Amino acid sequence: MTLAIDVRGLSKIYGGRAVVDAIDLQVERGRIYGFLGPNGSGKTTTIRMLCGLLTPDAGEGQCLGLDFRKEAAAIKRQVGYMTQKFGLYEDLSIRENLDFIARLFELPQRRAAVDQALERLGLQSRAKQLAGSLSGGWKQRLALAACLLHSPRLLLLDEPTAGVDPKARREFWDEIHALADEGITVLVSTHYMDEAERCHELVYIAYGKILARGTEAQIIADSRLQVWSLQGDKLGPHLAALKAAPGVLSVAAFGNTVHVAGQDEALLQQALVPLLSQLPGLRCERAAANLEDVFISLIASAKDNFGGEA
Repeated sequence: MTLAIDVRGLSKIYGGRAVVDAIDLQVERGRIYGFLGPNGSGKTTTIRMLCGLLTPDAGEGQCLGLDFRKEAAAIKRQVGYMTQKFGLYEDLSIRENLDFIARLFELPQRRAAVDQALERLGLQSRAKQLAGSLSGGWKQRLALAACLLHSPRLLLLDEPTAGVDPKARREFWDEIHALADEGITVLVSTHYMDEAERCHELVYIAYGKILARGTEAQIIADSRLQVWSLQGDKLGPHLAALKAAPGVLSVAAFGNTVHVAGQDEALLQQALVPLLSQLPGLRCERAAANLEDVFISLIASAKDNFGGEA
């Protein structure tokens, strides 16, 4: 096993609060790691420390075989970082943006590198179009093309598909898998559960701490969640009381179905008894836990870094 990232005790403190709190992270080369968690959980801060944009307050280890604290400049030249917000020049064309990035990296065969990036991401026909006139999906392609210009060994993608339509998201993920097959390691933060399912492994972080890690199957199994599926009319007015019942970690609606999850089977069944008596036509049956059940339950039981419950 070759590790692209191997860091221990990674920490960042702002105003006396640990935004990233002693995280250990090991990522294998050529794998896609999904980085999940609520807003403000420390995902972006972690990504920025790994690629050398932020200096950690504590921690040690390596990124791409280099000391991530002492050799940050060398790491930057081997990492492609795609930010949440489109960061290229909107008054330049696609080709001009890519040529500018290639100049920054002092690529010896700049024109060839730009041509290759345009071809790979299907941007040739739009090469002269201004970046500011592109839709979200095409801006995403341009941003990824810019990340790949210098042939990075590691891609750090910070919520790259936010605001992008489903077709563009699928095409993006097809490209990410193709890159991983070529040996590029990808760390991607996302809020979408369908995207999480396309990652080789997942890390769930909340309030600066890792709460779960592993494959989708491992995380679901390790959660030990018991889930009941409810179907019936007029469920809405009863959900608030159900959420507050002892033993209930999450209540989530999926279309006409509501998933009720917890770890204590006895408490969970006890919470459902009043509902069954009030709604005689209610259908209640066991269901398999999914990633969304797990993550909603994790955040419900996590302590935030201001000292309270989530």
